This record gives sequence, structure tokens and C-alpha cells, in this order.
Amino acid sequence: MLQMVSKDTTRRRIHLRIRTRVRGRVQTPRLNVFRSLNHIYAQIVDDSRGHTLVAASSRDKEVRQTLKSGGNVAASKVVGQTLARRAVAAGISQVVFDRGGYAYHGRVKALADAAREAGLKF
Repeated sequence: MLQMVSKDTTRRRIHLRIRTRVRGRVQTPRLNVFRSLNHIYAQIVDDSRGHTLVAASSRDKEVRQTLKSGGNVAASKVVGQTLARRAVAAGISQVVFDRGGYAYHGRVKALADAAREAGLKF
């Protein structure tokens, strides 16, 4: 009998496979993306210490003021710009991108492109 596998289970399996190759270090921390139905979250993580260095999401107060909804491409662009601005202020310019098991398309791509335009290199 076939067993149904949820989309989230498949995404998590893909994410684990990605994480075997993508590691955040002191010089190049990892930019991680999490996408829910209503919001998008991004954080820059130093995996060697296990610390989140910078974070931004569509739930942040300064981001919410400019958005009607947190679960669309426009929100992803604002979150990417906000994250990059905070990262540059913290002295981070180079990161490795971790798409979190999601396809590099739509909201994930919009966040990455906005972060690049705002000054992050990856």
C-alpha cells in the first residue's frame, strides 16, 4: 500500500540534503529562509557558534507598516531589503544562501534578489 507523504515532509528532507552542503561560517554566515502561508522569515546564522546574527520577517513592526499582506512577493522584497540593511549595519556583506528546501521561485527568489540589490553578496 502506498503511503502519502506531505509536502512539508518532502521539503524538510530536501532541506536536510541542502544543509549537508551549505554551512554558515564566521566569514560567510548562512542566510536561511522560512516561508509560511501568511508570512516569510529570513535570518542570517553562524552555524559554527549556533547563533542568529540578524533576522527579519514580515511580522516585524517596521515591515508590517508598509505591507497589506505578509505572504506575497511584495512582502518578500521588503523583508529581503530589511534583512540586508540590518546585515550591512552589523558588518556582514557575504553570505551563503539556504533556500530551506523551497523552490528558488516566487517569494524565495524575490527575497534573495532584494537582499542582493540592498548590498548582500551571494
